Amino acid sequence: MTTLPTLLKLQHVHRRFTMGQVSVHVLKGIDLEIRQGECLAIVGPSGSGKSTILNLVGGLDQPSEGTVLYQELNLSTANRKMLTKYRRDEVGFVFQFYNLVPNLTALENVLVTTEISANPMDASEALELVGLTDRSDHFPAQLSGGEQQRVAIARAIAKRPKLLLCDEPTGALDFETGKTVLRLLIDLNEKMGTTLVIITHNAALAAVAHRVVHLRSGEVQDVVVNAHRRPPEEVQW
Repeated sequence: MTTLPTLLKLQHVHRRFTMGQVSVHVLKGIDLEIRQGECLAIVGPSGSGKSTILNLVGGLDQPSEGTVLYQELNLSTANRKMLTKYRRDEVGFVFQFYNLVPNLTALENVLVTTEISANPMDASEALELVGLTDRSDHFPAQLSGGEQQRVAIARAIAKRPKLLLCDEPTGALDFETGKTVLRLLIDLNEKMGTTLVIITHNAALAAVAHRVVHLRSGEVQDVVVNAHRRPPEEVQW
């Protein structure tokens, strides 16, 4: 893959959490670049620091030491108002559990995002992109797990984010449904140019990414370029 411009950079990032008398050193000097338009997988066992990195690049948390730069914005020193604007305008989130509002329809769940975004797509268009036009008036309890995850993806992409962060996006899904959701995410990356970061403990999913970051005990073990990415339909896990 041709080297792409840097969208986001972590420089010598540490994150410590203090619980009573105990300090837990979760990230230990992380150096990492996320490039515009790439699909990046961050892989590691539970407790390796994957979700902590997602929280930092998503503007949900700030490092104890080091710098997180999104283009010219220093997320490490940004105030709460700046971080809120960053999350609202630049970032979409997809989590393992769908976090849909139960008493809102699929369309209304997407509208929650579009009504506060600077340049959103039409909510119906977002649902069409994930193949759920005919389910727009259904409530979450009337949808399958895969359909709920697709609504969550529609909600995330409706704001037209430059960066889409996915934390175990197939973790709560069966094998076939997981492949469908993974294909949808890869299509968004390839057809819309959305920078996609997938956090997972499942190394098999990393085969779909341009690059794979392996984490262990809060440190980057290596970064591997996938010379030949596998389509989601061929991934086995």
